[in-house]
Amino acid sequence: MTRPVIGVTTSNRSGWRVFPIINLNLWVTGGRGLRWGAGRPADLDAVDGIVIGGGDDISPELYGMDIKTTARLDPARDALEHELAQDALSRHIPVLGICRGAQMLNVAAGGSLHQDAWTVYPDAKPITTVMPKRKVQICDKTRLSFIAGTDTMRVNALHSQSVDRVGQGMRIAAQDSAGMVQAIEGVTDPFTLGVQWHPEYLIYAKRQRALFRALVVAARARAAQRLQTPEVTQDALASF
Repeated sequence: MTRPVIGVTTSNRSGWRVFPIINLNLWVTGGRGLRWGAGRPADLDAVDGIVIGGGDDISPELYGMDIKTTARLDPARDALEHELAQDALSRHIPVLGICRGAQMLNVAAGGSLHQDAWTVYPDAKPITTVMPKRKVQICDKTRLSFIAGTDTMRVNALHSQSVDRVGQGMRIAAQDSAGMVQAIEGVTDPFTLGVQWHPEYLIYAKRQRALFRALVVAARARAAQRLQTPEVTQDALASF
């Protein structure tokens, strides 16, 4: 079966090391990544799904606010990913947002962010390691719960911003013990999921690989639909 192509947005500064890790996760779950970034071609017609990767904070101008805290911003990447996220949502293209990518999905859907999550949630101590040190609880009867179960999950949440007002068509899919949103998802098909952690660094964990596998399954279904072939059915998607 042909591997669905997944566009992967990365920072121009760190993409050289981040993309291979994400692509490895896609490859072991049946997909194939295509690196995108500011200044690189990014054609949604050339892919079957997308990953919006992690990185710098998102400019609050995108959700109608002024900068209230020190942040490292990347305006060119903001513009690219904001447009891609909006187009993916409107065109029903499967998308997985990682850390910054989860926040961008929320902003693209009309939501907003807490610029300094640790001020809003003082009990949620910052974590600076890629090791899974933060506990999150997955919400029942969500797409994420069907993918990864509802048992408490340990994740590597490294973000400084977090979801505030949830965007239109989105819902909370996971929170940590302090109440901070750790995952959002689309309420309807196709596959739309944003996680505040970095599953790409937890490839050894079955539940983290399942996130990429679910994206690949949805992307393969979209590819099959475009080709009008019966490779993947709605029954297969229902397992996620």
